[in-house]
Amino acid sequence: MDDILLDYLALAPWVQAALALFALLIVALAINWLIKRVLLKLAAPYLDTRSDTADRAAAWLATVIPLLVMSRGVLLVPHLPEAVVTVTVNVMQALIVFSVAMGISWALNYVNELYARRPEARSRPIKGYIQVLKIAVFCGAAILMIAVLIEESPLLLLSGLGAMAAVLLLVFKDTILSLVASVQLTSNDMLRVGDWIEMPSMNADGDVIDIALHTVKVQNFDKTITTIPTHRLIADSYRNWRGMSESGGRRIKRSLVIDQNSVRFLGEEEIAGLRRFKLLDEYLARKAEEIAEWNRHELSSDCDNINARRITNIGTLRAYVIAYLKSHPRIAGEGFTLLVRQLPPGPEGLPIEIYCFTDTVDWGEYEAIQADIFDHMLAILPEFGLRIFQQPSGLDLAGLAARG
Repeated sequence: MDDILLDYLALAPWVQAALALFALLIVALAINWLIKRVLLKLAAPYLDTRSDTADRAAAWLATVIPLLVMSRGVLLVPHLPEAVVTVTVNVMQALIVFSVAMGISWALNYVNELYARRPEARSRPIKGYIQVLKIAVFCGAAILMIAVLIEESPLLLLSGLGAMAAVLLLVFKDTILSLVASVQLTSNDMLRVGDWIEMPSMNADGDVIDIALHTVKVQNFDKTITTIPTHRLIADSYRNWRGMSESGGRRIKRSLVIDQNSVRFLGEEEIAGLRRFKLLDEYLARKAEEIAEWNRHELSSDCDNINARRITNIGTLRAYVIAYLKSHPRIAGEGFTLLVRQLPPGPEGLPIEIYCFTDTVDWGEYEAIQADIFDHMLAILPEFGLRIFQQPSGLDLAGLAARG
């Protein structure tokens, strides 16, 4: 051993410095390997096994130890210029600050993961607040790193920031707007992950999959992703379908356009034929009694029959549709509006609007229920002597030309 020491002392100063630096680097790498590959592996079973975020936070914090070894050990390396020692120590200290900041950042990510496992996380996410804290941590770390590298007090740098306040406000304008918007969205429960929103101004129509500080991600129904600046959800209007989803019923609001030329009174034989429909028994009996009572009191015996009240095919259709919807097993009942109404007639016919709610919010089931209802309505119209209005097609015009 003495011979090795004598040989080392006999070397040139720069060779001694290089060998000492190499030995210091080997020691630092060995300590880093020992901590991360041995100690952290032994501690892994006691950490959260459902996530590796805590492991990454611990790994970044563990990096501080070999960096401390480097920053202290370089002072013991012989024959190094003072400037090299100073730069090395400053760089190591700056890296220590950076490692601590990264460790805190990953620890905040882990806090967000833990919170996301709670039931209330869907309605009140904290990801935006976590990102604000991370921005503050990295801004503080940047100031400390610069202060360490130039060997000045951080307070001196902070005092200089006052003159840059206007510039910083301009640079972080979107961040400030997004922070305020995130607070409003969360505190007022305006948006949750999983909500179906519709925002035509941003071409967004789908489910919210992520709410962050600066952006909200929406997966549209064609599987594309629309990214919306968070502050736009406060400044612009959008539709949130959460209320529909939570109610358990989805609205059907669609019209049958009836050819007005087919609307007329029903004769006795036609009324008798409609009594075949079980759904119309109560309506026809009640209506016949009501009309007979009115005619008996309001019309004299010698009055023309044209002045009497009579049952119409369009009114009977509306009664049938109401009864059909009330008896339908997939139409929501109590607590949900059910209407069959006439809209103002126009050049395209007389719209009969069906307004009701299904007992499901599933898109596929909803469309199937709606289609079944209107399939039935279209097929049943001839029984009431009614026709659907539609614009003449080329085939219709060709038929007219052939007959002409």
